[in-house]
Amino acid sequence: MAADAAIFVSKRLQRAAFAILCIILAQFVLASCHPEPTPMAAREAGAY
Repeated sequence: MAADAAIFVSKRLQRAAFAILCIILAQFVLASCHPEPTPMAAREAGAY
């Protein structure tokens, strides 16, 4: 009985953990698509 409950809980945790990992991976992918904005001082120093 306890083993069945443990398996049920672990299946639910696996789904939650998978969903969290997917969200984290999606954030990394979206962050890599947009370049970091350069500071204004660096842009002006490079223009001269």
